[in-house]
Amino acid sequence: MSKVCTITGARAARGHVIHRRGLAKKKGGIGQHVTANTPRTFQPNLKVKRLWVPELSKFVKVKLTARALKTVAKNGAFATLKKAGVV
Repeated sequence: MSKVCTITGARAARGHVIHRRGLAKKKGGIGQHVTANTPRTFQPNLKVKRLWVPELSKFVKVKLTARALKTVAKNGAFATLKKAGVV
């Protein structure tokens, strides 16, 4: 299964981890220096949930992010899923 939110469309993003060495000038050192730039992926905070939709009188199983779960709680399950094109 893909790591994509069904409501917001959030997916994995590419980025880098910057490794630094040395004590910061603010702390009395000679400054920090970059020693490596390692590629990595930033994964979305996905949850698989069964949402009860009263308008359909059934559960709908969706994969969504924590942010999308807050949107469902705010706007309601049916309205949010309909806007996303799931229902």
